[in-house]
Amino acid sequence: MAYRQSFYQFLMTLRDPDSTDEVVQFANNAQFDSSFPKQAQDYKEISDYLELNTSYLPSMTIFDQAYQQYLDKMN
Repeated sequence: MAYRQSFYQFLMTLRDPDSTDEVVQFANNAQFDSSFPKQAQDYKEISDYLELNTSYLPSMTIFDQAYQQYLDKMN
């Protein structure tokens, strides 16, 4: 079975402090979240965490977009 990076690892590749893109801003903020499930790959696990534990994500639609980009890259 091939290695598949976690969603967090993928998200960290999107960081750019000068970008105004919502997904990039999500990545920028997630890097400072010490409780983020860093090894998770599962949509529901990450989604539940974000819905219950974060204030830096203004819309779950942004997470959905980022997760789709993650799936596209992993396939």
